[in-house]
This record gives sequence, structure tokens and C-alpha cells, in this order.
Amino acid sequence: MKTEKANSVHEYLESFANDIQIKLNQIREVIKQAAPNAEESISYGIPAYKLNKKPLIYFAGYKNHIGFYATPAGNNKFKSELSKYKQGKGSVQFPLNEEIPLDLIFQIIKFKVEDNTQK
Repeated sequence: MKTEKANSVHEYLESFANDIQIKLNQIREVIKQAAPNAEESISYGIPAYKLNKKPLIYFAGYKNHIGFYATPAGNNKFKSELSKYKQGKGSVQFPLNEEIPLDLIFQIIKFKVEDNTQK
């Protein structure tokens, strides 16, 4: 598990146990597919993606879940699909003991790309 600040997304992902790394890498790949022009960085100590110099999506690994941060707009648009997961204002928690909903993540990111481009 992450103990010190990572300088890159690759470094961040490598700080986790292999089973968590696999899930985090799957999310990273979905983000790259859905938003190929997004700029990848570390922000707030976690993987962050920007498009048109505006925040697009963040994600993070934790002991029992993966945090996925699509901001309130992303969560509101997919409210019913996300209803089975624990949520905050702009976040959702995907439990590590369940399959990560990669298709849903792809749809959320596509929505966020469109939303980001229109603003």
C-alpha cells in the first residue's frame, strides 16, 4: 500500500499489492481508451486526468476499495447505475472484493469528456 508520495501514475500503481495493481491498471486503461487526449498526472497524491486544462477524472487505491472521482456531474448523470456503491458528493467506492464495473467507468468518462469539451 502507498506509503510515500508518488511522482508518476506508474509509480503510484506500483506501490500497491499485485491484486490491487491489476484493478487500478484496468481503470487506467479504460480512462486512456475513453479519453485518449487527457493529460495524466498526480494531483492530491492520486492519479488525475485533465482535458482542456480542466479536471476530468481521478482514482485512488485503498485497503478495501478503489475510489473513483468523477465530480458531482459524473455521479449525478449515472445515479441509478452507481446506486449500489457507497458514494460521496463527487466520489464512488468500488469494493475490491467485487468486479470493477469497467463498462460503466468507460461511459462515465465519455460523458465527462463531452461535458468538459462543451464548457
